[in-house]
Amino acid sequence: MQAPLTPQAQFITGPAGRLFTLYHLPSPASGDKEPAALVFVAPFAEELNRSRHMIARQARALAAAGCAVLILDLFGTGDSQGDFTEASWPIWRADVVAAMAWLTAQGHARIGLWGLRLGTLLALDVLTELSETPDRLLLWQPVTSGKNFLNQFLRIRLAADLTGHSPRGETTKTLRARLAEGETLEIAGYGLTPAMAAAIEAADMARPPPPLPVFWHEVAGNEAREPAAGSRRVIERWRDAGVPVTTQVVAGPPFWTLQEPEWAPALIDAGIKAITGSEGP
Repeated sequence: MQAPLTPQAQFITGPAGRLFTLYHLPSPASGDKEPAALVFVAPFAEELNRSRHMIARQARALAAAGCAVLILDLFGTGDSQGDFTEASWPIWRADVVAAMAWLTAQGHARIGLWGLRLGTLLALDVLTELSETPDRLLLWQPVTSGKNFLNQFLRIRLAADLTGHSPRGETTKTLRARLAEGETLEIAGYGLTPAMAAAIEAADMARPPPPLPVFWHEVAGNEAREPAAGSRRVIERWRDAGVPVTTQVVAGPPFWTLQEPEWAPALIDAGIKAITGSEGP
């Protein structure tokens, strides 16, 4: 496998402001005159920061194997313009569409989406905005229910309650009530607005995507060989609708939850093989 080119750091224009991107160009050694490309759709809040090492390694590996990757900081996150509380689900959805259009302008005819965690739900929602079906979907540790994800995120604040860093007596029910009343909640340093919470809660995988190739990859720290039970229900429904879903479960840590960077090299190798058909290094 050839070494990847140095990624290009630049801003592109999004619907609400400038968006920071890292463009990993495909290695010329691949010989593909029309190289495929992926837009990375990020996970939510701190899960992004805890995953950047894995995101960067997968992007470099894919580029070396001949697939371009555009890593996108959504509006209000990372080095993109705006504050987190100014962001919204529709803005993020439009950000991804803008990133795909930018790749098209660079000459990429085959563009897919690569999502991690909540980013998989956003990627699926983006499909409703597109006139043409993307080339493929690479889904890392998909969140199948936005409602369940929101509950887990709210529990981060409840955990802070137990350590004395949050008002006592809160429950997910009271937090939801405050959101319903229009209050923005501070959770782990991120402002969760009522609009964002409502959009996350409404997102799910009940509606199958168009029949495009889907690569569903999960990591597990045990001997699991199949996706989680909730994932299997979604996958079965999608397959019944004619969506070609390829699944793979590999050994690795839940890196998106960990303070210190930990690696899941088997996940990287699975991504290379799924997208380019070649083996990992």
